[in-house]
Amino acid sequence: MLLNLRLDGSSLHVICSTKTFPIFPLDKVPSFKKVKQNYIPGTHDGGDKRPPQRTNRHCGRGGGVGTIAREVIAGKNLLIVNPSEDRVGKSRISDGFVAKKAKDDGFNGNGMVSKVHTKCSTKGLSYGGCIPAILEALDRIENVGDALVPWEERLSNKERTIILKEQARWERAVEIFEWFKSKECYELNVIHYNIMLRILGKARKWSYVQSLWEEMITKGIKPINSTYGTLIDVYSKGGLKVHALCWLGKMSKIGMQPDEVTTGIVLQMYKKAREFQKAEDFFKKWSYGKDNNKMEPHVCLSSYTYNTMIDTYGKSGQIKEASETFNRMLEEGIVPTTVTFNTMIHMYGNNGQLGEVTSLMKTMKLQCLPDTRTYNILISLHTKNNDIVRAGAYFKEMKNAGLKPDPVSYRTLLYAFSIRHMVEEAEELIAEMDHNDVEIDEYTQSALTRMYIEAEMIKKSWFWFQRFHLRGSMSSEGYSANIDAYGERGYLSEAERVFICCQEVNKRTVIEYNVMIKAYGIGKSCEKACEVFESMMSYGVAPDKCTYNTLVQILASSDMPHKARSYLEKMRETGYVSDCIPYCAVISSFVKLGQLNMAEEVYKEMVDFNIEPDVVVYGVLINAFADTGNVQEAMSYVEAMRKAGITGNSVIQSSLIKLYTKVGYLNEAEAIYRELLESCNTAQYPDVYTSNCMINLYSERSMVRKAEAIFESMKQRGEANEFTFAMMLCMYKKNGRFEEATQVAKQMREMKILTDPLSYNSVLGLYALDGRFKEAVETFKEMVSSGVRPDDSTFKSLGTILIKLGLSKKAVRRIEEVRKQEIKRGLELWISTLSSLVGIQSNTEDCDEL
Repeated sequence: MLLNLRLDGSSLHVICSTKTFPIFPLDKVPSFKKVKQNYIPGTHDGGDKRPPQRTNRHCGRGGGVGTIAREVIAGKNLLIVNPSEDRVGKSRISDGFVAKKAKDDGFNGNGMVSKVHTKCSTKGLSYGGCIPAILEALDRIENVGDALVPWEERLSNKERTIILKEQARWERAVEIFEWFKSKECYELNVIHYNIMLRILGKARKWSYVQSLWEEMITKGIKPINSTYGTLIDVYSKGGLKVHALCWLGKMSKIGMQPDEVTTGIVLQMYKKAREFQKAEDFFKKWSYGKDNNKMEPHVCLSSYTYNTMIDTYGKSGQIKEASETFNRMLEEGIVPTTVTFNTMIHMYGNNGQLGEVTSLMKTMKLQCLPDTRTYNILISLHTKNNDIVRAGAYFKEMKNAGLKPDPVSYRTLLYAFSIRHMVEEAEELIAEMDHNDVEIDEYTQSALTRMYIEAEMIKKSWFWFQRFHLRGSMSSEGYSANIDAYGERGYLSEAERVFICCQEVNKRTVIEYNVMIKAYGIGKSCEKACEVFESMMSYGVAPDKCTYNTLVQILASSDMPHKARSYLEKMRETGYVSDCIPYCAVISSFVKLGQLNMAEEVYKEMVDFNIEPDVVVYGVLINAFADTGNVQEAMSYVEAMRKAGITGNSVIQSSLIKLYTKVGYLNEAEAIYRELLESCNTAQYPDVYTSNCMINLYSERSMVRKAEAIFESMKQRGEANEFTFAMMLCMYKKNGRFEEATQVAKQMREMKILTDPLSYNSVLGLYALDGRFKEAVETFKEMVSSGVRPDDSTFKSLGTILIKLGLSKKAVRRIEEVRKQEIKRGLELWISTLSSLVGIQSNTEDCDEL
């Protein structure tokens, strides 16, 4: 494959020296996660096509042991090693893709090498010739030379390749490799070294990898494309991306262009690191050449590379680019695989393009058969989009197609049923899972518990819990999830029973105590929450930060700040107080009870212990003193907040406006309101209370235009409430602008927002002053019929109307005396008198309600 690509080594930041790779002591091997892999990068270029050069010297059974083997063998009985990686099976050495099988041989539960002898491998049976017997002998006999006696002079290159490739433990592979090197009749080629580089790289034995590389160079064994691909692969999967890029840089410096498999490895590395742009740039550099300043594709890629790039684009949200790559794949005659369609379906589904998903499924069925993963993706996508019917249909279609649902299929659908309280469907699926021996995981189990609880099927929920509890395999997290399920919905007795069950199997940890305390908090059983806390130490369980935080929050929110404070002190003594959150809860509780002195005391204690208050703490205190009109105290906390370099938020700004409104500080309030408006956007404005405060300040000073500006803005946003209108009405009335005031009153009645005596009295006062007696009587009737109780201010306005209509003050006083002695009869008298004088038919039936 001829490529014009020239990868600039300097752009890869090759900052490492090959002499400085980390070397881990054999007794301190770092832990790592098992890496799944379906191909061997070290074998895709094929073997060395030159015939092996044999010497005329006789191959003895002895032989020297190489440097690496000496280091390994010297302490082989004391090695702490990682469990073996997947054992690979028979494959064509030319393509690098192999089957895999997880098999951990020769290790006890602590990761120690127990012995070399293991059960006979059955994997070698997939090979022909002498390979099965050789692998069996190597598994059974500790000494490599003894194991390979029958074949020591006649092992071919390919047989030696398979023997090395089939080793599950890196130490054994090293022993065999060194034995091969000790036999002068064998010449190890680059493929053998590639396999060893991969084995040692997977085991994170970086010093040995480096030694092996140097040995290759010393012996004149030229690295090939797959050598670099193997090194890039193992280092990137080992979490050493910078080192992986070093190898890519070395490759570029010698003018070797990555082949497709190596390119796929680099793309996977960038994708894993979520560096999607770098992956795209690398792919474009590799797959396109420059011809007359135009980017033209010059290589024919396999479906594997296309799949990798489609997935990379999909994960980065580049749907258009992924689609274009898919179309290019089709144009070049590359038949999409099941993996291709799965990737495309997953990408479109995650981006809400379910129409494209349906179209892809139709195309897929014409070209290749969907697999279980295809249907799992479809089930998941449709449950996330709340189309449970379609998800269930795909589940049935999968079975009808002869595919066996896997645990993911069942769990996805079962969870979807549970959160939708589809009890009957869930139980049918559980029965099917039991019949097929599909294990139900703890996450799904707790989801089903919640389903039964929310469906108020408490007995069934308990039987369901017991099914897993009695097996004896439920983890601490499983018990805590079930306690939480009952506790969140107020079923304290059931939560307590689960808690006791957890104790019976000796699985109580701090997690169970935390959720039990939380359950008591939800159920307002503060004393029991404290009892559980106090009992922890007797069971050998120490409270953690979450325990203290939960208990302090529960007590503070239950108006028990003094008790919360005592636990806060214990929390501080144990060193669990790292922020001001628990202090804020206690301060807020004291403020709620009006105990501002205590709130200040807790604040000072917090500062004395070098715990910095945040904007929420300052906001609580500023708002508390704003409510009491204490400007000096409120401003002292504003100043403390500024000194601490904390920027005030909208809550604090609103509190200050409230304070300035109470004491009549217009200029200060205006300045803060401007700041609020400047920080707002189209979706967020100052809250209604704050805007009403400004209208109140303006109306008291008869600053009509400024009040109107805020009023109109609030009306446009639909935020103007009863008090907004009432303040505007009073301002207009005070300034003799009865027409505007009447319009406001009319709007209030039409909008039916009159719900408070104050608002009704504002309207009645306006009508009485402006001579609109008929409207006044109608408004009074509305007030009575709505159930709002008139007060003295109401009857003062109504008395003014009666006097203006010619009734004597003495007569008005008699009507009021009747009302005070007998409310119902008095209201009837008021309504009938007003109606007769104004000329409106009276209706006193509504007086019965009052």
